[in-house]
Amino acid sequence: MNRFEFIEHMAEVFKALSDPNRLIIIKLLVSTGDKDLCVADLAKALGISQPAVSQHLKILKNVKVLESQKIGFHVYYKVNLEIMNSLTEKVDKLLNMAHEECPENEVY
Repeated sequence: MNRFEFIEHMAEVFKALSDPNRLIIIKLLVSTGDKDLCVADLAKALGISQPAVSQHLKILKNVKVLESQKIGFHVYYKVNLEIMNSLTEKVDKLLNMAHEECPENEVY
């Protein structure tokens, strides 16, 4: 992945994480430990419709923040911890790239 592709990918991840409901979904999924949640569980906890939750989940899955598993008639979701843990490293890399391109002594 070249520098531009990396920055584009990070922008997509930040955009996906920019919605308060999506951050709450992540918090709920992390706080349940090993118990995965389905759309109905998340809709009840958030107080929003199941279709709205499904849209949020789709966005989070598209950037690989969530994983899903179908069991019977339900799809259960969990946080992709490997991806979430690597986000810290990626943010650090992004800040280092910005620092290289714009040294501290330059003022805009």
